Amino acid sequence: MRVIGLMSGTSIDGIDAAAADLRLDDDLLVLQPLGAFTAPLPAEYRELVAAVLPPATTTAEAVCRLDTAVGQAFAEVAARAVDELCDGRADLVVSHGQTVHHWVDGPTARGTLQLGQPAWIAERTGLPVVADLRPRDVAAGGQGAPLVSAVDVLLLSGRPAPAAALNLGGIANVTVVAPGREPVAFDTGPANVLLDAAVTARTGAPHDADGALAARGHVHEELLARLLADPFYALPPPRTTGRERFHLPYLQEAGADDVGTPDLLATLVALTARTVSAALARYGVGEVVAAGGGTRNPTLMAALAAQLAPARLRTTDGLGLPVDAKEAYAFCVLGFLTAHGLPGTVPACTGARGPRILGSLTPGMAGFPAAGAATPPTRMVIT
Repeated sequence: MRVIGLMSGTSIDGIDAAAADLRLDDDLLVLQPLGAFTAPLPAEYRELVAAVLPPATTTAEAVCRLDTAVGQAFAEVAARAVDELCDGRADLVVSHGQTVHHWVDGPTARGTLQLGQPAWIAERTGLPVVADLRPRDVAAGGQGAPLVSAVDVLLLSGRPAPAAALNLGGIANVTVVAPGREPVAFDTGPANVLLDAAVTARTGAPHDADGALAARGHVHEELLARLLADPFYALPPPRTTGRERFHLPYLQEAGADDVGTPDLLATLVALTARTVSAALARYGVGEVVAAGGGTRNPTLMAALAAQLAPARLRTTDGLGLPVDAKEAYAFCVLGFLTAHGLPGTVPACTGARGPRILGSLTPGMAGFPAAGAATPPTRMVIT
């Protein structure tokens, strides 16, 4: 099956598209990447997202407008992916949509909302769409995240020693796979979300390019101590978080306004590095494989490497999945599993009562593909 995956994460820095040919050989999932790109967000999209994201208040009209704007933006990206990545032929589109609220009450996820009406994608491309992948896991008692943990488990299976997959998006999350043990996955805390919020507020730039400002600063230990005291970091896995908790007013309430910009960014880099390291310390991992926009920040990567040592820090580029498109490829896999009637979650990673088939289905012009019986994969190779 030829599948297109679409993703816009908590960093809200673009729509990632990836395409792959996928097939199952017994319990082996074979993924052949066909290419990927990131499309810039339309100005209207950014404005509408900013108007509804926490801590902003909103209206039903604003939510409706955003649902349409996201759906139309994803539809255009999907059509471009069909032409540019798939030689004009694809079987399925998988759309994560745009998360606008992840409702977490202490250790429990109560609900999750991703916008981006998939009917626009189906109408624009003529293809069937799998969308709204997170709610089923939440309904089954899970955190609804990190959904990529199912793909991480396939990717890291068979290693002789414990290894971890690390995603550095707006929020950082990890998946730990170890021989003879159940895998575990959870959000570790903020990655780009606080860094980007601070840079935008102070300079107007969308992010700290190449980590240059943070590299000039020094860690403000008092501010860092206040940030590390957040009770979120004491919650046991599985746990999730998002912009509902970590945003600019959160930083201001912690006293960030009294700290210069380079020192503030250096402190936020240290916050991510230390919380990721502390989260992984108990698992004895020897290798951490990173992806996401944060891998493009050399200051953050250097801080992580220092904190994680002696574990080796590398990126998914070396495994055949580009760091900027790893999550989009992961959603290709999840949609492929859904189309084959196979679960796309690992209960030990999300906390759900059992594995669940994910998503809601929007038929294409020819309906929805009728895939035959399949064996759930236990491993994956990238060709």
